[in-house]
Amino acid sequence: MHERIDAILSSYGRDRANLIPILQSVQAELGYLPEEAMLRIADYLGVPESQVYGVASFYAQFRFTPTGRNRIMVCRGTACHVRGAPRILDEIQQVLGIKEGETTADMEYTLETVACIGCCALSPCMMINREVYAKLTPTRVREVFSRGGRE
Repeated sequence: MHERIDAILSSYGRDRANLIPILQSVQAELGYLPEEAMLRIADYLGVPESQVYGVASFYAQFRFTPTGRNRIMVCRGTACHVRGAPRILDEIQQVLGIKEGETTADMEYTLETVACIGCCALSPCMMINREVYAKLTPTRVREVFSRGGRE
C-alpha cells in the first residue's frame, strides 16, 4: 500500500491546496481512505493529521472503510419514497443482514441511500453498481439478491 500511496503523492506538489485532489486520488486507487494513507498525506503536505481527517470527514464523498464489490444505492427521492422505497430498503437490509452505510462481512455488498437516481417514472428503484432495478417490490428485491444481484 505504501508504494501505491507514494506514487499518488509524487504526482502532486506539496502545496496544501492539493489536499482534496490527493484524497480523491487515494480513494480512487484504494476504494477508501485508510488511516495509514491519511497519515502519509499529512506528512507529505506538512499539515496536522487532524486537518487531513477534518477535511476528509467534512465531505460526504470520502469513505473511511472499504466498500463491497457491489454498491447498492436505494433511491430515497420523493417519487420512490411515495411508492415504497422505505419498504425496499427494509427488505434489502433484512435479506443482506446489514443496515444503510454498512458492508456485508464477505465484502460483497455495500448499502447506501441516495437523494435521487433520476428514474422517477420507474420508482421505487435502486442501482447495483451501474444497473438500475425498477418498479421494485419486496418480493422482487428477494429475487434480485437470490441471483447474486444480477438479473
